[in-house]
Amino acid sequence: MAIEDNPQSRVKYGEELRRLRETAGLTQEELSQRAVMSRTHIAHIEAGRRRPDVDDARRLDQVLGTGGFFVRFLPTLDGRKVAEHFKEALEFEGKATVLKEYAPKLVPGILQTEAYAREILSSGYPPKSDEQRDKLLVTRLARASILDNFRSPEVCVLLDEAVLRRYIGGPAVMCEQLRHIVGLGKDRRIRLHVLPFTAGAHALLAGFLSLMWFEDLPPIAYAEGVNSGRLLEFPSVVRECQEIYDHALGDALSHRMSLDLVQSVAEDYEHEAQREHHP
Repeated sequence: MAIEDNPQSRVKYGEELRRLRETAGLTQEELSQRAVMSRTHIAHIEAGRRRPDVDDARRLDQVLGTGGFFVRFLPTLDGRKVAEHFKEALEFEGKATVLKEYAPKLVPGILQTEAYAREILSSGYPPKSDEQRDKLLVTRLARASILDNFRSPEVCVLLDEAVLRRYIGGPAVMCEQLRHIVGLGKDRRIRLHVLPFTAGAHALLAGFLSLMWFEDLPPIAYAEGVNSGRLLEFPSVVRECQEIYDHALGDALSHRMSLDLVQSVAEDYEHEAQREHHP
């Protein structure tokens, strides 16, 4: 039976796990030892914050003698839209200790300058009023606060060269944006790699990918396309996403070479902006 994965279904699933665990006379620690899961993960499942993968659900059924209940009613991620669950992805982003992203077309949200982000939000469809856009802009810029802590999260950003060349807001906006990225790289706040056009076809051509690791939760992935996106939590799927990311990273420029390239493109934009002001 497919149950849509959403906050309500996870809460109900967690409540049933807690009820059956307590009926069996087990503490979270005792259940974790018998089901070969961390106590913290069980606590998050019972609180409705996470859900087990299929293997975990099978072990819960086996330990609690529930005849396959936890497998049959495991909430699935099928059919969820980005508008519905991107808020959840943002919540995870704020808790991550390691964050790795691949951006094929646009600068990732946590790296966007105000001018760049305003241009992106102004060009979306359907059109937004200035008030709607500005509210979204505040949220977008607030995401960058995760970079305020020098040590956590560790951030690795993989950019397609198209991100550098895509003309967003004019040369002055692009110059400021790219120099902001260079500054974060030189300050050792992010690790930057660029996939140059000369790399040709690579493993991440399909689209945006974000990988997240946590202190006390299993890693997850978030993949996004046109008007769609999915949180990926199944361990085998997440591992495959990690391998795809690493494979594409192998085709990218080094951190130092990437910074040099981004700085060079920023200088080109600066010269273009100067010519516009002084033809």
